[in-house]
Formats: sequence, C-alpha cells, structure tokens
Amino acid sequence: MKDYKRYLITAALPYANGPVHIGHLAGVYVPADIYTRYLRQNGKDVVYICGSDEHGVPITLKAKQENVSPQDIVDRYHGMNKAAFEKFGISFDIYHRTSAPIHFETASDFFKKLHDQGEFIEKTTEQYFDVEAQQFLADRYITGTCPHCNNERAYGDQCEACGTSLNATDLKNPKSTLSGQPPILKETKHWYLPLDKYEDDLKKWILEDHTEWRSNVYGQCKSWLDMGLQPRAVSRDLDWGVPVPVKGADGKVLYVWFDAPIGYISATKELTPDWEKYWKSDDSRMIHFIGKDNIVFHCIIFPSMLKAHGEYILPDNVPANEFLNLENDKISTSRNWAVWLHEYLEEFPDKQDVLRYVLTANAPEAKDNDFTWKDFQTRNNNELVAVLGNFVNRTLVLMQKYFNGYCPPANEISEDDLAILGQIDNIKLQVEKSLEAFRIREALVEAMGLARLGNKYLAETEPWKLIKTDEKRVGEILNVCLQITANISILMDPFLPFSMEKLRSFLNIEASPWEAIGNISIIPEGHALNKPELLFDKIDDKQVEFQVEKLLATKKANETQKSTVSPAKPEITYEDFVKMDIRTATILEAEKVPKTKKLVKLLLDTGLDKRTIVSGIAEYFEPEKLIGKQVSLLANLAPRKIKGIESQGMILLAEDASGLVFVTPEVKTNNGSEVK
Repeated sequence: MKDYKRYLITAALPYANGPVHIGHLAGVYVPADIYTRYLRQNGKDVVYICGSDEHGVPITLKAKQENVSPQDIVDRYHGMNKAAFEKFGISFDIYHRTSAPIHFETASDFFKKLHDQGEFIEKTTEQYFDVEAQQFLADRYITGTCPHCNNERAYGDQCEACGTSLNATDLKNPKSTLSGQPPILKETKHWYLPLDKYEDDLKKWILEDHTEWRSNVYGQCKSWLDMGLQPRAVSRDLDWGVPVPVKGADGKVLYVWFDAPIGYISATKELTPDWEKYWKSDDSRMIHFIGKDNIVFHCIIFPSMLKAHGEYILPDNVPANEFLNLENDKISTSRNWAVWLHEYLEEFPDKQDVLRYVLTANAPEAKDNDFTWKDFQTRNNNELVAVLGNFVNRTLVLMQKYFNGYCPPANEISEDDLAILGQIDNIKLQVEKSLEAFRIREALVEAMGLARLGNKYLAETEPWKLIKTDEKRVGEILNVCLQITANISILMDPFLPFSMEKLRSFLNIEASPWEAIGNISIIPEGHALNKPELLFDKIDDKQVEFQVEKLLATKKANETQKSTVSPAKPEITYEDFVKMDIRTATILEAEKVPKTKKLVKLLLDTGLDKRTIVSGIAEYFEPEKLIGKQVSLLANLAPRKIKGIESQGMILLAEDASGLVFVTPEVKTNNGSEVK
C-alpha cells in the first residue's frame, strides 16, 4: 500500500431533521471513529470530518409538519446531535454545518467553476407541479407506488422498501405530500451533470483500480456502470438551500446531493487554513465512511463532480456498511422505531463503551444485522464483564493483595512467560491487518483475544495457590499480567476509549502510542498502581425489560396511529336501512371450528329462536369467555354455509388498530330487542 503523508476521513453528514440513532452509529460513526483513533495512535496526520446536512427536502418537510421554519429545525437538531456525538466519544475534528456562510461560498464557487467550464447541460423538462400549493415538487414531496416492488409509499427518488433509486416520473399513482393531490407535469429549467461523460474513467477507477473495495460497494457501482450513466440534475425548485449562483435561476437551489458532499470540503476549510493539502495533494488519502444507501452518491456522483472540477483527489476507499435492524424490524425514524443516542446517554450515562462494543461486535459489514436488548445485555455481561473486566480485575486485585499495589520484579521470567508475552505482537499484527482492510468487527474480536490470553494464563498459573509456597514466582506471574493489561490499554483504546482511560488511571500510566504494543516492560518494577474499581458492571434484567417495554409501547402506538377511518360507503335510502333486522341476542355456547384459525361457532338466543352463527373472531376472543355476552345480530341476513356449518345471521363488531369489539347495548336488554 502507498505510504500516505496524511489522511482525510469523512463520515456521512446526518440530516439535521431528527436525532441520531444506533443505525447511524453502527453504519458510519463508530467504525469511522475506531479507524481514526487507530490512525492517530500511529502518529498519522489525520482529520476526521463530519457535520449536519441542513438542506434538502427532509428538512423542509419536518418544518412544515411542525409549522416552524427550516432554520428552527436545523438549529435544534444540529445542537442535539453535536452534543450527543461528543458525549458518546465520537472524536470529530470538526462538526460542521452546511448552513454556514463558508459552505454557501464553497458550494457556490464549486458550481460556478463547473458552470464556467461548460460542464453542465441546461435542460428544460417537464416536472411534477402541485397546482393547489403552486409549487414544483422535489423528489421527497412526491410519493407513489414503486414500479419494481409495488410499495405504495415509495418516494420520488428512492423506494425504501426495495432500495431502488427512482425518478419521480417512474412512480405509479403519484401524489403530492403537500396537498395529497395528483400533481401535473409542468416545464422547468435545471442544470445537469453529464455523468455519462465520466463513465469510462469511473469504470477504470472502480472496476480495475479498486477491486479491493467491499463487495457491496463494488457490486452496486458495477451495476450502475453496467446500466450506463445518465445526466443527473444538480438543481431543484426550492426556497431552502444554496441558491444556484447564475442568472436566470431564481427560486432554484443546489440539489442536496450536489450540495452535501461539498460540505466535506467546506468543513475542512473551516477547520484549517491548510485544508488544500488534504484535498488537493496526491500524498493524501481520502476515505468515506457511509451507509449502503449513499454508495452511488459517494462513488459515482461526487467523484464525477471532483473530476469535473479537476483540482481534487478522489476517495481511495468507501467502506460502506449495510443496515442495522432493531429487534428484527427495520429501524424507522418516522415510526419512532429506533434507539436514539441522546436517550441512551441519559439512561446509560456511564456505558458509552458498552454500546460502542456491541455495535462493533454486531457491525453490519457484509449484510444487514440485528440489534436486540438481550444481545446487548449478553455481550456486556459475558464478554466485557466476564472476559475483559474479569482479567483486569483479577490482576489488579491480586496486585493489591500480594504486593500492596506495587509492580513486582520479573528478573527470572520463564520461557513459557516470554512465549505468552510474545503473542502480543501476533495479536497486534492481526488487529492491524483487520483495521487496514476496514474489517472493524474482526479487529475487535482479535483485540479481545489479548484479554482471553490473559485469563487463560491466570487460570493455568494459579498464583492464588502458589502464593503459599513461591511468592517470587507469583510476582513474575503478576508482572506478566500487568504487562498484558498495559498492552490492552493501548490495543483496545480505539474501540473502548472511556474504559481504557479508566484502566490507565488504575495502572497510573499515560496513554501510549500504537507502536508501544508488544513492549513487555510498560509497567516498570516498583511502579505504584492506584486502587482499582470494576472496569465494567453487569446489566440486570430490569434494565433490559424497561427498554423492551419502551419499544413495545412504540409499536402499539404505531399500530394505533396507522389505523385510519375507512371511507364512507355509497349512499343508501331509508328504505334500504329499514330492511335490516338488527336485534339483541345472548351467546349461549361458543367453540372453535376445527381445522380453522379464525372461525368460532356460536349458539345465540335471539328472543325469537335459538340459532347458529359462524364468526371469524377466534384470533381476538377466547370462545369460553364469550358465553353469556349480549351482542347485536343482523337477524335477517340470508343463511350461508361456512365450513359445512349453516350460519344464520351476522354479529356486529367494530374494528380499530387494537382489534375487534362487540357492538353491545349500554345496559342489558331483552333478547330480541330491535336496534333502530
């Protein structure tokens, strides 16, 4: 691999229209942070860039929902997310805003340079227009049926059900999200970046020069390139965003996917006057950490923009993760189905590293993965507490017990001990190999191997037994354990920064560079240790049950909210209504119909007679609990056979999101009483 002088690490800019959740963390920010911390420990010149994406339709939609300005929305969520990232230990060098003046200037200058070079195509096309709202509709202002999977809630730019990128005109039965009405097509002018112009360059750059990219990234890029690239609009008819900086562009702003990645550049400009050395020097390496839904924008569109500009380097790798699900269901901000970072930090204020660990151990690198609160508890209790915490605690407690907290000498360390310590270099090498290949999950497993090695060594040497006969040997054993512990404090620092800082305080040492891993005398003879505490503590069932109950409450609220009142049926006359003979009746007997899931056979006393009714209510009611219940019956419905049983009428029920309820009189009435 080329020896780069500096590194530019970018993490996808989150929309400032809501809080950050664990899907964002697992997909982008935790792996990027681990890799950046690793580079810093290696003494690399690295900048870690992120910030709020404050333009685009999701912002304006949120503002309309809340009847506030877009600026109110972005101010609220920029502050919330910036604070949450800081508290969680995501070590950005800058957390920028695309509403900042320096970004407007940078994005405008970028557009003007491409415009002046003749890179754009100006086209007048027909686009959707909401007559009632008197507004052209950007992609996210249009919903309809996906032509690929028939999802009825696809957006004008993407179907979130099947992941296909769309044009608004691809949708079947399109509707405006502003008025709910079908839009019309109306002419408007926009500027297009001719992606097809860069197709051959992109094919060579990706398909030949970067075969080491993750298969999901490489495959998605190849699919796009194989289909053939088309010009893509870089402007939109909106009043929120960076205005298109040319004449005749009133009411138009830069498309958010042209605007947003330039935010990486403007953030670096805001961070340092030496920004150009990170962006315009061949000895700089740029790496984009993103989620899989952003692959095309970072591997096809943004590189095409950079090539068109002509002065910038291209990303050397784009390690995009797949999606993280929550309790076997897709994370959804609109359904509030998420674990929000700011809420987690309130409820687990001292467990940042637990979440970092679980999200890394469960990272969706090759395929979508699932977060469950039970797994969160299990990994904490069985891995952080029982493996890493156990080794550290046993070592430090024995040091206090046998040597008053001072590092004992190891003048005659055995060959077996040296062999154990020699494995540290091998573990370091494997962690490095995994990190350099962006296999962050694998790197964590390898790093935890050092704690497992320490536990195995303690179990085999049993210093608590030897202390009675050979104190000198116990000192050598615990010296070895201390050196392993000190190495853990370096090796695990990118993954668990809070815990390793705490561990260094126990050891009474400063942070060491990555190259110190493998040093078997980090803790010198006679070094005084501080009194230890538990590095990790267990998470009990009540804490997990509380989180699961929160999610169940969310799911129930979603189901209730999702229920809508059915539209009115066609008008009938009074004469039609009076033909229905609705009477009160009491259930005398009830039993499930064999070999069916939904059907219950009922015997009713109607006041006129006793008759059998078959009703599809078995999923909502237990038959034995229905006996004695008074109901309303449509008594003159023509009989029909259901599963061989003649049903003589129909029970009236009401249905909402919570299920079915009987339509019953407020007080008990005589069977056969007419309902009018």
